[in-house]
Amino acid sequence: MPFIDSKITVPVTPEKKESIKSRFGEAVRLLNKSETYLMVGFEDNYDLYMGGNKLEKGAYVSVSLFGNAPSSAYDKMTGEICGILSDELGIPGDKVYVTYHGVNDWGWNGSNF
Repeated sequence: MPFIDSKITVPVTPEKKESIKSRFGEAVRLLNKSETYLMVGFEDNYDLYMGGNKLEKGAYVSVSLFGNAPSSAYDKMTGEICGILSDELGIPGDKVYVTYHGVNDWGWNGSNF
C-alpha cells in the first residue's frame, strides 16, 4: 500500500509523469512492496525554497507505506528517487528531500488492512 507523493518545481508533461510513475513502480520493490497497490501523485510547478532561496529545480517526495521497511531499504529508495528525478527532469539530488512514513492503519475499498 505505498503512496509516493511529489511536489516538483518544474512543469511535468503527461509523458514524463507516466515514465516517472513507471520507474517509481519498479523502485518500490526496494521497500518490499509491489506496484500492484502503488499510488503516485504529482504536483508540478510547485514553489519550493531551500536555505531561504527559491529553487528553480527541486522536489519534495513523501513516501507512505503500510508498515515499515529497514533503514537500508529507505537509503536505497532515496538513491533511486533522486536518480529518477535527475534522469527524467534534470533535478539534482542535492535539491531533493525524501521523507518516509510508516502507517499502521491503512484503508482501502471500504475497510482497513
